[in-house]
Amino acid sequence: MKSARRRSRELVTQGLYQWLLSGAPGGEIDAQLRGTQGFDKADQEHLNAILHGVIKESDELSVALQPCLDRPIEQLSPVERAVLLVAAFEFKHHIDVPYRVVINEAVELTKTFGGSDGYKYVNGVLDKLAVALRPTEAQARGRH
Repeated sequence: MKSARRRSRELVTQGLYQWLLSGAPGGEIDAQLRGTQGFDKADQEHLNAILHGVIKESDELSVALQPCLDRPIEQLSPVERAVLLVAAFEFKHHIDVPYRVVINEAVELTKTFGGSDGYKYVNGVLDKLAVALRPTEAQARGRH
């Protein structure tokens, strides 16, 4: 059984994937997600915060991610890019969620929606990003 937060992250990833490919406004993406099967099982407050937050801050989040990447963010698959944006947003704004949980959720999302080894790339990028965005927490866990 998936948690309500996991379901919200799945829906946000799907919505951001669509947004990255179509450029549709956030409100249109939101409306389509509300018609998705299982929407009622999602943490809707978490979903709304992440979906609209990532769309609003996508440029800033992309800048934060870029030093952790081995290529321009625009060259990532839309799934990896969407997952990394979700995780970067959670690192920045949901400090109540431990960074290891953010990384684990991102890895699971990439396994579900991405290519066969994409999760390894996402894990490596987020390990680096955790040090940049959550240095105290990362240091406490022995990462630096």
